[in-house]
Amino acid sequence: MTAPSRRAPAVDDLPDAVVELDASGTLRYANRAAERLLGYGGPELVGASCAELLQPRGEDGSSLLAPSWHPSARLRSVARIPEQEVRLRAAGERELRVLVTGRYQRDGDGTVAGAVLVLRAASRRRGAGQGIEVISTVSHELRSPLTSVKGYTSLLLNRWEKLGDAQKQVMLGQVQHDADRVTRLVQELLDISRLETGRLTLRRRLVSLPELVDRVLDKVGMVEAELAAEVRFAPDFPEVYADPDKVEQVLTNLVENAAKYADPKGMKVHGSIGPEEVVVAVIDQGEGIPSRDLPRVFTKFFRRAETRPSGSGLGLWISRGLVEAHGGRLVVESSPGVGSTFRFTLPTGLPEELAGP
Repeated sequence: MTAPSRRAPAVDDLPDAVVELDASGTLRYANRAAERLLGYGGPELVGASCAELLQPRGEDGSSLLAPSWHPSARLRSVARIPEQEVRLRAAGERELRVLVTGRYQRDGDGTVAGAVLVLRAASRRRGAGQGIEVISTVSHELRSPLTSVKGYTSLLLNRWEKLGDAQKQVMLGQVQHDADRVTRLVQELLDISRLETGRLTLRRRLVSLPELVDRVLDKVGMVEAELAAEVRFAPDFPEVYADPDKVEQVLTNLVENAAKYADPKGMKVHGSIGPEEVVVAVIDQGEGIPSRDLPRVFTKFFRRAETRPSGSGLGLWISRGLVEAHGGRLVVESSPGVGSTFRFTLPTGLPEELAGP
């Protein structure tokens, strides 16, 4: 284990997080602000591999510590690192976006000796830009269904007498589908606002998850005609106190994603009972998710280029937020060529025992 670096007490009192890395990318020092920002204690940080513990990634999801230091480190003996936004894995498997600046240090032979980095939470600076990004993305997604609704309603109004009943039914069905899509996008906007401001309100009541799963499968099956899912829940599966609308939203998103990006015929929805929680897994038999994409699955606007990019790219991010608001967890496991499993938990217990809004 790398010996901790000695620092003046003043560094510990700085408001910004400061960490030091050695030539191998091992953390040699972290001040108190770094511990607060990252959620790890000093003993967990010092001596740990930055690449393994914090998994720093750029906006494209690629590692920032492999296979070598940034090329700018080779420019001079002490190279300044321009401010850039980096994604880190903080304590509790949280994704944390930070602004990083600092300096690389080189030895006399030109090799990188390490770096001193300053980290600041990116949320404040990103606020306005993120809002613009959300508006831009959702505006684009709204344009298509609204154009479709306008076109079909105009056609129905102007040529009603000339259209057959079958044609009218098809057009009205498409109008209804597109109207539902607009409603969902608006709901996503509201969910984003409530999750980011901590104003999400849960209306908990006893919920039967097997019944909720059946309802979601029936609803999704109206759009995905080939949907055929195996549903299996543990005997005596308990009801849980949860917001049925929010849990249905999570289940709908997971089932729709499995049907869209994998095989709708090979889906499984299983429920099991754990200590003080229940677990629901949506399992598909698709091509799986590449390991490079797994850390980005629950980030905003993520849509895999290899698939048919559609939707706003917000569904999984919102779903994780809704599950966490209930005091649960939403995770994904995937094996390329085999399929993916999205698994979420919900705590059991009485309402007054459950944390959250």
